[in-house]
Amino acid sequence: QVQLVESGGGLVQPGGSLRLSCAASGSIFSINAMRWYRQAPGKERELVAAITYGGSTNYADSAKGRFTISRDNAKNTVYLQMNSLKPEDTAVYYCNAGITTSKFGPGYYYWGQGTQVTVSS
Repeated sequence: QVQLVESGGGLVQPGGSLRLSCAASGSIFSINAMRWYRQAPGKERELVAAITYGGSTNYADSAKGRFTISRDNAKNTVYLQMNSLKPEDTAVYYCNAGITTSKFGPGYYYWGQGTQVTVSS
């Protein structure tokens, strides 16, 4: 079994910062791309940022210049540093990872349970 557990969400004032973490655990052979998504009330889930095993990144336009995704492959953990937060960043943030559990087995996408980020004064 594989689990993704997010942490680091909370309430922050506009202009503030938060750092989200997502740790994968369980029967893991390898982790490929890791991603952060978010879903605001009444809206569809959207991709915020992604990072490959080798560290290549891409961002949604709304995140460019403010958010930084990184990962620690030794710890099976992905991070999202969020700076200059805005009220419109308020959402539940989910991590997602492509994980294989054996050398020759297929890969699957796994999701964390989500962590709430609220940006408000």
